[in-house]
Amino acid sequence: MSELTSSEDQLRHQLGLLYTDVNAELRRRGLNGHRNGRRPARLRVPAPVPDVIEKAKAELPVLALQAVGELSLRLRQLTGRDVIDLATMMAIVQFLSRQVELANRGEAMEVDDFGFDQEWTESLLPIFRWVYRNYWRVETTGLEHVPAEGRALLVSNHAGVLPWDGSMIKTALLEEHPHPRHARALIAQFFFGLPYLSWFLRRTGQTVGHPDDSVRLLERDQLVLVFPEGVKGTGKPWRERYRLRRFGRGGYVQVALQAKAPIIPISVVGSEEIYPMLGDVGPVAKLIGFPYFPVTPLFPWLGLLGTVPLPSKWRIQFHRPIRTDLMGAEAADDQNLVMTVSDQVRDTIQQGLYDNLKLRRSVWF
Repeated sequence: MSELTSSEDQLRHQLGLLYTDVNAELRRRGLNGHRNGRRPARLRVPAPVPDVIEKAKAELPVLALQAVGELSLRLRQLTGRDVIDLATMMAIVQFLSRQVELANRGEAMEVDDFGFDQEWTESLLPIFRWVYRNYWRVETTGLEHVPAEGRALLVSNHAGVLPWDGSMIKTALLEEHPHPRHARALIAQFFFGLPYLSWFLRRTGQTVGHPDDSVRLLERDQLVLVFPEGVKGTGKPWRERYRLRRFGRGGYVQVALQAKAPIIPISVVGSEEIYPMLGDVGPVAKLIGFPYFPVTPLFPWLGLLGTVPLPSKWRIQFHRPIRTDLMGAEAADDQNLVMTVSDQVRDTIQQGLYDNLKLRRSVWF
């Protein structure tokens, strides 16, 4: 017990020194004078707007460190313990500092012809890593079925109102795979019509679910992630949870056959419970141009707070690949074969859902 107390005291001492140093640095730069009862000195000559912006960007990590330090001390006063430790503080500041660095790349920024910025996407991994490991506590199996290199079409069930399942599959491939890889998800056109979200989706590697784009990505030996249920999957009512919707006419199988790419089915358990969809207000959805307007236990009753997903327990299973790349050049034109393979993929995913539901102790554990 004495060793623990000594460790906590040492951590608080380090935090206090860091906080004191930051405030001293801010006072030296004239950024924190108002905290000592005086206004910051006025500039006699206004700085040009670009200089002000650049200065603000440069000071962001220092200001962030001060803000996180103040929050940490306040939380300790309220709870009597260190809610935000020194390591967490530094991780937050390093993340913000990295964002400033990437925002200043200018012409050095590299994106492909789909708009994918790999460097920026990987800078966001700490956020998704925390959600993956600490919030949904994802258990992933079968990653050995995903090739270390070369093309493959990943096919998954889809649920949860918002496409969080795609982000967790992508995180699993970056965090758990022996050879971390990006997956390029195909997203419904509807999401690319939303302001800001469309920019974010493209920048993180997603693209519209068009067959031509899918084949192009596969021919570049990429991993392509598709959700054959589409918005009908994410908009499933609670009473139909973990029952797959139709997989259409097998267009994704044709894509795999044309690109000679193996299909890897994926079963995701946990996404159905993050926003239990109790109802759909159709007239409101039609008015605002959405495919559905969900009613959940928290939304719309709690407003924006109701959009926070619930902390369900997740399991993701990658199944053995189906070698469509060995079925011949003319296979994509054989509709019977296409539907047979599609049914095989769907049955594999459905059985995987049943198996993983049995392995999960409860919705939350």
